[in-house]
Amino acid sequence: MVLLARKLKGWRDALHIVKPETLLKWHRHGFRLYWRQKTRHKGRKPRLEPETIALIKEMAVENRLWGAPRIRDELRKLGIKVSKRTVQKYMRQARRSLPPLNKSQTWATFLANHADEIWACDFVQIYDLFFRTIFIFFIIELGSRRVVHFNVTRSPGDAWVTPQLREATPFGVKPRFLICDNDGKYGSQFEALAENSGIDVIHTPVEAPKANAVCERYIGSVRRELLDHMLILSQRHRYHKVKEYVKYFNYAWPHQGIEGHLPIPERTVPLLMPPISQLRRIPVLAGLHHDYQWAA
Repeated sequence: MVLLARKLKGWRDALHIVKPETLLKWHRHGFRLYWRQKTRHKGRKPRLEPETIALIKEMAVENRLWGAPRIRDELRKLGIKVSKRTVQKYMRQARRSLPPLNKSQTWATFLANHADEIWACDFVQIYDLFFRTIFIFFIIELGSRRVVHFNVTRSPGDAWVTPQLREATPFGVKPRFLICDNDGKYGSQFEALAENSGIDVIHTPVEAPKANAVCERYIGSVRRELLDHMLILSQRHRYHKVKEYVKYFNYAWPHQGIEGHLPIPERTVPLLMPPISQLRRIPVLAGLHHDYQWAA
C-alpha cells in the first residue's frame, strides 16, 4: 500500500470519494489474488488411474460398513495415496444405486460368523417293516459338519431328548448356540439343561426350513444315501445301520459345504501319488457306498 501510495499522488483525494469499506474490500480481494497466484501449483494435479477408481468403487460396494477414511487407509496399505475427499466422490457414485444398508445381521451372516460355535439338532421320522414309527435324533456341528451325537427311539419327548444333550456334551465340550425347531419334544427339562450348561438355545421360526439348513441337508442325505435303500426290521437294526452311516459321514465323506474336507480329518494326502494298484476300496453298508484309501 505504501508503494502504491507513492505511485498514486492523488490517492488522498480519492479517499474522500471511496468509502473505507470499499477500500478494505478491494484490499481483501487483491490479497486473495496475490495468495492464489503464490500458492498455485506449477503443474495440474495428476488424475487417478481408471484402475484405482474402479478399486475404490469395488471397496465401497463390497464393504458397506466402511467409510471414506477406512477405504483411504486400505488404499494406503496398498501403496496408493488418495485423499479422503476423492474417495468420498467415487464412494458416493458406487453406492448411489445400492439399496439402503440394513445394519442388522442377516441369519446367514450370523451362522457363518459363529459356525464353529453352533450345533443344530433335529429328528428324522421313518417307519419300520410293520409301519411303526421310529425317530432318529441327531446333533450336528455346523462348522465341521460333524455328527456329534445320534440315537434312535420310538418315544421321543422332553424326558428322552434331555439325556441326549447330556451325552453329547461330556467333559464340558459344548457349543455356544444350539439350533432346534419349536417342537414340543424340546421341553422345559431340555431348556433347563441347556441353560445350566451355558448353551443358548435358538428356536427357528415356524415353517422356515432354511433357518436350519445344515440339518435339513443332512436329513436329505440320510434319506437318499441310506433310508431309501433298505427296509427297517427293528429299532436295533436301524441303530446299527445309522451308526455305520454316521461313521462313514464323519470320517470318509468329503463335504462340499466345507470345501471338500472331511468333518473329522484323520488322513493325509501323500506327497507322491502311489500307483492305483495300492488303492483300497472299502465297502460301506454292504457295498451301498465305498471308502477309498491308500494302502499303508
